[in-house]
Amino acid sequence: MEKIRMQTPIVEMDGDEMTRVLWKWIKEKLICPFVELNSEYYDLGLLHRNATQDRVTVDAANAAKRYGVAVKCATITPNRKRMQEYPELTEMWKSPNATIRSILGGTVFRTPIMIDAIRPVVSCWKKPISIARHAYGDIYKAVELKTDEPGECCLVFRADSGAEQRVVVQRTDGPAVFLGQHNTDESIRDFADACFAYAISQKEDLWFSTKDTISKVYDGRFCAIFEEEYEKYRADFERLGIRYFYTLIDDAVARVIRSEGGFIWACKNYDGDVMSDLVSTAFGSLAMMTSVLVTPDGKFEFEAAHGTVTNHYYRYRNGEKTGTNPVATIFAWSGALKKRGELDGIADLVRFGDCLEQAVFDTLQDGIMTPDLVRMANPDAVTASVDSEQFLDAIADRLKKRLSA
Repeated sequence: MEKIRMQTPIVEMDGDEMTRVLWKWIKEKLICPFVELNSEYYDLGLLHRNATQDRVTVDAANAAKRYGVAVKCATITPNRKRMQEYPELTEMWKSPNATIRSILGGTVFRTPIMIDAIRPVVSCWKKPISIARHAYGDIYKAVELKTDEPGECCLVFRADSGAEQRVVVQRTDGPAVFLGQHNTDESIRDFADACFAYAISQKEDLWFSTKDTISKVYDGRFCAIFEEEYEKYRADFERLGIRYFYTLIDDAVARVIRSEGGFIWACKNYDGDVMSDLVSTAFGSLAMMTSVLVTPDGKFEFEAAHGTVTNHYYRYRNGEKTGTNPVATIFAWSGALKKRGELDGIADLVRFGDCLEQAVFDTLQDGIMTPDLVRMANPDAVTASVDSEQFLDAIADRLKKRLSA
């Protein structure tokens, strides 16, 4: 079978731990045998980020801006425990995702990958619930301060005109911590437009939730901009028979649990981080969710919406076979290749991405699953519990059949 040729590179961002191992296997077994892969490679593994003072993350994000399509592996965001685990680290580096999203902007859309053998934990859910997560600002671009003595913390804005606004955050009598975060009207407006456009393309209702009863200025600005932008899309929503509505996030959580699904839930950055994990887990698994960052100027970054699977990595490093589920990472690759094919007019590359995804479904439909899915699936639907390499080999067999059909 002649390999499919690519024109423009995709930006490939490698990652950490078990997902880095899966990344290599997916390329070897599912992509490179069929595609003449053209990628610009960036190593976002923690130690290489440290060696470059995290410059590699910035370079990768700027490459994504140049080429328009990127695919990213899961990466470590170090905390104090990780600093002890990796004593060579010179700094507690920020989240690579936060850095990339700060440079690219945009909205992250995440949707569960559903199969018949696994029923959602929430029994009334019948259709996928997509999370639209704002990808700029909030705590991911916040500044923090710790003090050990009494005093007063103020929030100050000095305008270029010379005008100044000042509010007292808190007077403290002893040790305290403070957090300052921001967002911009431009980014919020882009977020709103992306959500409305996506709802129209999917022909699904759009829910938006914040906490403007408490955060009357910050969250209130999100609400006001969404209302303003909706007027541009109202006619299309009414024509399609879909609706937009806003509600408080605590009310939204209750409504989501009682719903049957089939809508898009727009959340601020941190809310979307948490709620996408909740939704994906309730539908089955963090490893069964697509994730794509879409920027206002039409750039795309595909990734898996889960972590680096540290516990499996330690077992793998000790020579054990692990059944880490690679589906979300496979779909990140298939999504990026399909989008590259669409943008470059390479129909064979689009077809390959579709065939790869269908080969995953074929494998699962045949009852071949990794242990995390076996535990959740209808027992009658399971024929084999396999490790990661066996699962990828089974997908490769079915991919060959689909491509040769």
